[in-house]
Amino acid sequence: MPGVRNLTQVEATERARLLDVTGYDIRLDLSTAAMAAGGPTFRSTTEVTFRCTEPGATTFIEVAAEAIRSATLNGTELDTSQWSAEKGLILPGLAAENTLVVDADFAYSNSGQGLHRTVDPVDGETYLYSQFETADAQKVFACFDQPDLKSVFTWHATVANHWRVVSNMPVETEAAADDDHKTLHFATSPRMSTYITALCAGPYHEQRRSHDGVDMGYFCRASMAQYLDVDDLHTITAQGFDFFQEQFGVRYPLPKYDQLWVPDFNAGAMENFGCVTHAESHYIFRSQVTDFEYEQRANTILHELAHMWFGDLVTMRWWNDLWLNESFAEWASHWCNTHATRFTDAWTTFLSIRKNWGYRQDQLSSTHPVYCEMPDLEAVEVNFDGITYAKGASVIKQLVAYVGLEPFLAGLRAYFGKYAWGNATFDDLLTELEAASGRELRKFAAQWLETAQVNTLRPEVAIAADGTYESVTVRQEAPAQYPTLRTHRIGVGLYDLVEGRLVRRELLEVEIAGERTELTALAGVPAADVLLLNDEDLTYAKLRLDERSLATVVQHIGAFDSSLARALCWAAAWDMVRDGELAARDYVALVLTGLPAETDINLVTQTLRQVTTVLTFYADPQWAPTGWAELARTASTTLRDAEPGSGFQLAWARAFAGAARAPEDLVALRGWYNGTEVTAGLTIDTELRWQVLAALVANGVAGAAEIEAELAKDRTVSGEREAAYARALIPTAEGKAAVWAELTGEQSLPNWRHRALLQGFHHPAQVELTAPYRERYFAVVDKIWASRDSEPAQEFTQLAYPAYQVETETVRLTDEWLAAPGRPGPLRRLVAEGRDGVVRAITARERDNRSA
Repeated sequence: MPGVRNLTQVEATERARLLDVTGYDIRLDLSTAAMAAGGPTFRSTTEVTFRCTEPGATTFIEVAAEAIRSATLNGTELDTSQWSAEKGLILPGLAAENTLVVDADFAYSNSGQGLHRTVDPVDGETYLYSQFETADAQKVFACFDQPDLKSVFTWHATVANHWRVVSNMPVETEAAADDDHKTLHFATSPRMSTYITALCAGPYHEQRRSHDGVDMGYFCRASMAQYLDVDDLHTITAQGFDFFQEQFGVRYPLPKYDQLWVPDFNAGAMENFGCVTHAESHYIFRSQVTDFEYEQRANTILHELAHMWFGDLVTMRWWNDLWLNESFAEWASHWCNTHATRFTDAWTTFLSIRKNWGYRQDQLSSTHPVYCEMPDLEAVEVNFDGITYAKGASVIKQLVAYVGLEPFLAGLRAYFGKYAWGNATFDDLLTELEAASGRELRKFAAQWLETAQVNTLRPEVAIAADGTYESVTVRQEAPAQYPTLRTHRIGVGLYDLVEGRLVRRELLEVEIAGERTELTALAGVPAADVLLLNDEDLTYAKLRLDERSLATVVQHIGAFDSSLARALCWAAAWDMVRDGELAARDYVALVLTGLPAETDINLVTQTLRQVTTVLTFYADPQWAPTGWAELARTASTTLRDAEPGSGFQLAWARAFAGAARAPEDLVALRGWYNGTEVTAGLTIDTELRWQVLAALVANGVAGAAEIEAELAKDRTVSGEREAAYARALIPTAEGKAAVWAELTGEQSLPNWRHRALLQGFHHPAQVELTAPYRERYFAVVDKIWASRDSEPAQEFTQLAYPAYQVETETVRLTDEWLAAPGRPGPLRRLVAEGRDGVVRAITARERDNRSA
């Protein structure tokens, strides 16, 4: 990736051995940031003090600047002629105590990395926010940019008088810089890593609350202030504070906790210490949303809050333990949601959404152990994946069950006490957990963290003539390339159909090990209508249902009282269709029969997404139009029958808009768009209106004129993004050519526009139209990777890949590209993942075709 030094683990280890960084003093001149002709750069002056254990040694510091004005080490000018952003600045002849001053010009970013700058089209105001993970702090100030060289930070920022500036610590003093500008001086922070420092600036709208002695701020762009529902945001935040402080046994360690909802954000959020940034586009709701969106937002708030202890107070030593950082926060957020907020079924959501992400990632050719060595930063960049987050969180959940919650918390409290403000490893955590629980955990860790891929648990059931179980055996399977058979602690639920309800008669907790485990306790027990493996979702494994159970589930999936049991069955069916064991049309039939009665909005939302994926990729193309029509018909009926104005009605309305292909369905959508014949209770508000318009455009019954008219009504950041997406959907050869030219041109695109064009370029109704871009993708992807920042480069590689061309020719072209030497490993990984999806889709389509 261009623009930063690709720091290796070896280099980081040596530098950490050599240095102790005692302080950063950072002065940013952002006085021209708000001016139309303010220029592409800002001035940053950094004073770093540090000790060296070997006086006379040489090291380096990262400075990913446009130009260095001056650099002095202990009062002596440094030679900057060999400096570059990719190499860093060499620091020769170190003393025992050192002071380095670097005065440089750094570039504002439009990629969401470094110091991102965006202009609000509503009022023309400029907003800045920083994003430094993994190693982009060096794009704002000179620093030793690795997690185990913690230090204290003192920020100073000169900005326009009407701006607010937010950092990790509160503002200490403020002084006039000139008539139009002021300089804010922040309190010196406690020790922290460079990647969780932060600075955000602009005319942000601010609201403040207080809870348990902590000052809390909530920020967004001024034009979004009317949508900032602070009461709900603060409720979740306060519930999280109370829960984590009690459970972790450590008070939140900073004097304030600010959260900002910022535009153009790449991820969901970032855990900057005391200055958390969230994606405005995901979590500020301009229109009606369902409880699915509210729960996702709560989960993200709690995930970042958990990081204040695990990741910020105690930080990984190197990125090998990135998994632990994210997995812990992932586990903790769902745990807290379940026990401290109104989202008491959060583990159902974890299974159906997050864990599903982990299963998918774990079955790609790029699968890797949860714990793996990270040789350099480029390897880290592509490892923010479903294994790092969701599989790792599943292992943490298992670990808690294995040692017990109270011993786990006792070990965690000891860990926080021992390593506060420092760095630690997973081995350090295991040591504390072993001491607290009295259990040996290294074998558990090795089995689950150092091996890749996922097991499948399949019941083999024999029922005697008298209706009792003759035998029940659990067969554990593993892929041939990854033959590890693990030890699983699982629940086995026996459910009987009683007056239309599936009632759990018994729950057994058993241990599964090896290829076959006979459940002797079930011999002679009356056979259940449903035998559900992994009931309560204790382990990480794909599930199958025996023939009797599957037949019951197909007819009565909504009869389970437990949303978690229903989620396990939905997940089993999803895995079966992805693995070619269940025909796509049979999965669609199951969904259209069982989902209208589903009462968990998260399961409805996720399953509707999955059935769309099935129709797009896994269904026989000859049958798929029938499937789309059946989905549209079911969605139309269900939204009419749903409670008017409810989240369920909205979810099914979205599904109808996405499924509409037939002329009569598009006429109905046009009626919605025009405000005629709208289903009772359904509000066609801003966001749904854009979705309806996008569906009309994609199917060729609306075009540029309607897009421009809609944008004129919604001249906002969100409106600009929606309009760019809709334009990319225009189903003409000329339109696609223009979008492709913009995506692959020399001009750097703003983050939001780049993503919107990529998302709209391919569409399931336009497979033939974008077929010519299959070869063009392979012709340009190397150049894109080499010339773009990591986030846009990864997005192009993944979203522009010809995944919709489910043909052996796509596989052949990919193999040909992969066979060429010299390409970066992370790039090869992402392209190979695209190939995996096509191969899986080909297999699923063949299975569906056999059911014709």
